[in-house]
Amino acid sequence: MDGKTIGHKPRALRGEMDAKTVADALGISTSALFMYERGERIPRDQIKKRIAQYFGQSVEEIFFAE
Repeated sequence: MDGKTIGHKPRALRGEMDAKTVADALGISTSALFMYERGERIPRDQIKKRIAQYFGQSVEEIFFAE
């Protein structure tokens, strides 16, 4: 799976939520969050777990399901 595909779901899950609020909750910078959402970077496994937990989904649902 490419970065653009991986970034689509976290961006969709964030919806209208403030990026800074989400980034702070995940312990990452807003610039890192935006890079993940645009597919410019792929989050490390630890960050994938935090994102999944924050949105109440599994890592597989967010990053590996199409």
